[in-house]
Amino acid sequence: MSHLRNRLKELEDRLAKATVALGLEASRARIAEIEGEMNDPAFWSEQAKARAVSQESAELKKELAEFDLVKKELADLDALDKMAEEENDEEMLKEEEAALTVLEAKFAKMEFQMLLSGEYDQRNAIMSFHAGAGGTDALDWVAMLLRMYARFAETHDWTFEVLDESRGEETGYKSATIAVRGRFAYGWLRSEAGVHRLVRISPFDAEKMRHTTFALVEVLPEFEEVDEKNLVIPDDDLRIDTFLSSGKGGQSVNTTYSAVRITHLPTGIAVSCQNERSQLQNKETALRVLKSRLHAIMVKERAAALSDIKGEHKSAEWGNQIRSYVLHPYKLVKDHRTDVETVDTEAVLGGDLTLFMEAYLRMDAEKRNM
Repeated sequence: MSHLRNRLKELEDRLAKATVALGLEASRARIAEIEGEMNDPAFWSEQAKARAVSQESAELKKELAEFDLVKKELADLDALDKMAEEENDEEMLKEEEAALTVLEAKFAKMEFQMLLSGEYDQRNAIMSFHAGAGGTDALDWVAMLLRMYARFAETHDWTFEVLDESRGEETGYKSATIAVRGRFAYGWLRSEAGVHRLVRISPFDAEKMRHTTFALVEVLPEFEEVDEKNLVIPDDDLRIDTFLSSGKGGQSVNTTYSAVRITHLPTGIAVSCQNERSQLQNKETALRVLKSRLHAIMVKERAAALSDIKGEHKSAEWGNQIRSYVLHPYKLVKDHRTDVETVDTEAVLGGDLTLFMEAYLRMDAEKRNM
């Protein structure tokens, strides 16, 4: 028997396990269901929903294609192994071993998705950013974080939409809320909930002194649809305010009361949206985000939910940071939960966050299995 037979069998078993864990057969059924929906002329009448469903289909097809290719390559190697064994061909065995090593590395990256098996991990993500201690630098730090996550989203072919923003007088943002939409967006981004600390020479300090500043990042799964039977929001529980939009937009966006703020009176949760062109669209988006927050609390039994799926609330100041980004006097990004670090600060701020996210998700998986 070929000495590679055990490795082939092990990879085959891992592939079978991943197929079950990731629900790939259910994904095939979902693709067929979506294709049936898309054949209905009425499907395209709601453009926003149609785009979201089309994106879901594309992502599922991409995932399945990757696994199907691995399965095919594994079958080819299995046939090659049997041929090499029959012919006692050492050169063929060397060729097989090299190809198997490449395939094992390729599958290991795909297999990582098994860590994204939480109840909400496949959902879109709602991220909120709040400037903390640090004055003007804190406002600029929020803007830097927004760019960082926008670039991370781009590398995954996810959509990145600013739902609400409160700009600083000089630069940056006091706060901002974004939607990151794509398969496993929440699963990846939940690792980012917490306080982020920046150390650098301040570009806003005439004396070029080193400043330390903070920003709080909150992450929630987005619920496009909620269980209306269990989550009914009486009109009396909502206060809806309108105000002039301060965000980007076309003609008249900043001259009409198109922005909407919805406050859920029993909990005090307030959600704003000013990105859309009309008050009705902003109201619908804000209500969807509010329902996501309330539904998450309902499922996780209210207060426990905000600790588990949103991340424990901490003030954005010294001692509470989950990650430090040091640009001076040396360069280092370090995650204080996993101790993973890198000196390539430019790459991290450019959206290369996989190293930190993978380490956190592996640590989280280990804790859940303890």
